[in-house]
Amino acid sequence: MERTLIIIKPDAVRDRHIGEIISRFEKGNFNIIGLKMLKLSREECENFYYVHYGKEFYERLINFMISGEVVCMVLEGEGVIKRVRDLIGPTNPKEAPKGTIRGDFGSQMPANAVHASDSLESAKFEVNFFFPDKSF
Repeated sequence: MERTLIIIKPDAVRDRHIGEIISRFEKGNFNIIGLKMLKLSREECENFYYVHYGKEFYERLINFMISGEVVCMVLEGEGVIKRVRDLIGPTNPKEAPKGTIRGDFGSQMPANAVHASDSLESAKFEVNFFFPDKSF
C-alpha cells in the first residue's frame, strides 16, 4: 500500500474548507491513517520545503505556509500518489479544472488549497517529517 502526505494549506483552513476537502478524499476511497492540525514555524517550513531553496517563489511560499494553521493527513491506498494528484489538479489553481480541489478551493500561487506528495520518495520523507512517531 502506498502512502502520501496531504497538507491543507492556510488559505483553505482560513476559508473553512477543511471538512469539504477531507470529504473529497473519503469519497475517493482513500484511507486516512494520520491527521493533525498545527501551526508551522519558519524553521519547520524551511526544513520541509528545502528542495525549493533558492527558487524565485521560495520566500513567498515559506511566508504563506507560516501565515496560519495547516491540516496534515496521511492517506493510504493503491496508487494513492497518482490518484490524489488527479483529484487535486494542477499546482496552479488558475489551470486547475473545476471539480478538482485546487480548481474549486485554490485562488493563486501559493494559495492553492493543498500540498500533496509528488513521488514515493518525497512521500516517505514528508510522511515521516510530520508523523515521525507513527509506525504506519
